[in-house]
Amino acid sequence: MDKLIISGGRPLEGRVEVSGAKNSALPLIAACLLTRDTVTLENLPAVRDIRTLLGLLQVLGAEADTDFSSPARRASICADRLKSVVAPYDLVKTMRASVLVLGPLLAREGKARVSMPGGCAIGTRPINLHLKGFEKLGARVSSDHGYVDVAAPRLQGAEIYFDMVTVTGTENLMMAATLAEGQTVLRNAAQEPEITDLAHLLNAMGARIQGAGTPVITIQGVERLGGARHRIIPDRIEAGTFLMAGAITRGDVVIGRCVPAHLSAFIQKLSEAGVPVDQLDETTVRVRPGSRLQACDMITQPYPGFATDMQAQYMSLMTQADGVAVLTENIFENRFMHVGELLRMGADIKVDGRQAIVRGKTPLAGANVLASDLRASACLILAALVADGETCIDRIYHLDRGYERIEEKLQALGATISRKA
Repeated sequence: MDKLIISGGRPLEGRVEVSGAKNSALPLIAACLLTRDTVTLENLPAVRDIRTLLGLLQVLGAEADTDFSSPARRASICADRLKSVVAPYDLVKTMRASVLVLGPLLAREGKARVSMPGGCAIGTRPINLHLKGFEKLGARVSSDHGYVDVAAPRLQGAEIYFDMVTVTGTENLMMAATLAEGQTVLRNAAQEPEITDLAHLLNAMGARIQGAGTPVITIQGVERLGGARHRIIPDRIEAGTFLMAGAITRGDVVIGRCVPAHLSAFIQKLSEAGVPVDQLDETTVRVRPGSRLQACDMITQPYPGFATDMQAQYMSLMTQADGVAVLTENIFENRFMHVGELLRMGADIKVDGRQAIVRGKTPLAGANVLASDLRASACLILAALVADGETCIDRIYHLDRGYERIEEKLQALGATISRKA
């Protein structure tokens, strides 16, 4: 099992390019099931979750021609002849996003059977909002032996109100509604850039979607969808992670191939904490050393608020800030598992329910630590970059699910980091 070995104490300097967004690529891949024609996706990140979902589509009968070595990072996917509507446990258990095949399979084939999803152990993350939405569209929903079954001859448009904001639920229902008869309105829909990216692809395939990126999305169903070519947006969480890496090491880092507008909440929080961030052009930002890193409270919220996927990285940053910061986690109930590992490195953090109280500035020391989930892995890397001595991060298979060659990108910025089996 691979590990990362990091020696801290060096400010990061240089330029880093952001990969395609994993959280956008996954629903885009699932959307390829909606058509018999070929869909070509570009700017795919070469991470484990992408390969897992491509493998699942191939199990269902789709063909995928991939090229991760070229600058285009392309995959051409053709689901002309599906041979199964069953997403098996062995694949779904490793990645919650596998549930995104439910909507496309139901809309196109009239039925789907998917194992209850797995993924990072950061909370229960039930799919009940997805299933309630499918029922509103006229589907029959049942479950047994760890599988969910949905079926409907043809879905019927409906008005669906989400009791709480759900990104994957919005994506699943939006995909299903593209082939439903009549109009579907999704209210209290997620507004993340990944939702907008999915709508752009679906509209390019012939769907009729309006309002993506707002709380109300309207979908007028069509008879069929066709092929398309689409370039995936940059990964705002990877860009945010490098923003935090530059800030915590008091470095000077230019982050290219990003969308600064998608980083507004992170940039604003860094500015409040005394870290200068400059937008150089439409695709580039720069983080510079500030005179003083000041503790600043943070609350995770759905987009456009501060993303839960950046909470762990921000916590590492606050261990090095002057004062006390209160971090409130509103999205997932079990997303403080990285706290115990930060304590091993010398951090002063107390957890009280959904809040973590971080007292800085505390010197961190290298230690042997375990990564509990994807973003916790990034959190520990940031802590190790400023720790005294050597840190060994074990179980980084979590990291490989969502970050592409992160150790190589950090090496190019001057970090002392290596991967060992």
